Amino acid sequence: MDIVVANQSHFKYAQIICDTIADSAKVRGTGIAKRTPEYILKKLENGNGVIALDGDTFAGFCYIEVWGHEKYVANSGLIVHPDYRAQGLAKRIKQKIFKLSTEKFPDAKIFGITTGLAVMKINYELGYKPVTFSELTDDPEFWKGCQTCKNFDVLTRTEQKMCLCTGMLYDATTKTKKEKKVNGKAFKRLKSIKESLFLKKKTK
Repeated sequence: MDIVVANQSHFKYAQIICDTIADSAKVRGTGIAKRTPEYILKKLENGNGVIALDGDTFAGFCYIEVWGHEKYVANSGLIVHPDYRAQGLAKRIKQKIFKLSTEKFPDAKIFGITTGLAVMKINYELGYKPVTFSELTDDPEFWKGCQTCKNFDVLTRTEQKMCLCTGMLYDATTKTKKEKKVNGKAFKRLKSIKESLFLKKKTK
C-alpha cells in the first residue's frame, strides 16, 4: 500500500473519491459535507492532498484546506474505501496529511471538526486538543462548506457556536513554547550540575 502526496497524475481518482465520501455519509447516517470532483481536482493540482493506492486501485484519501491567510489549515475529507477498512489505513493517511500540513504550513494552526470517534482518537494521538468552535477559523468560506451537511441547521441555530461535530485543534506555536520551557528547565538543571562539579573539582 502506497500513501503519497497527490498530484495531477491522480486526476482519474477524483470521481471515486467523491463517491466514496458520499456513500460513507449514507452508511454512517452522520453529516459529511459533499465534495465535487472539481473541488478535489484543485487539491490534487496544488499538491494539497494524500492518496492511498493499492497498485492502481484507490484505497483512501485526505486533503488540506487553507483558511484565514494561512493562519489555519484543516485536514478534511478523510476517507477509506470499504474494501480497505479495519486495517489501520485511516491512521496512516492522517499521519501523512498531518506531516504534509506541518511542512507546507509550519506556522498555521491545524484543526478539524468530526463526529467520528476513531478520527478523534487519531487526532488526539497527533497532538490535537478538543476546543470550542470559537477557537477555530472565523473564515466564512470554511463554514459555508458545512451547508451540504445534514446537520447544518444545528450550526445555524446555535449561531455557529456548536454542532454535532467536535472541534479539535493542533497549535504548533503553543507546542513550541512548551518545548522551549521544558528544554529551558533541563538546560538550567544541567548547568547547575556542571557548576557543582566544577566547584568540587576546584576545591580538591
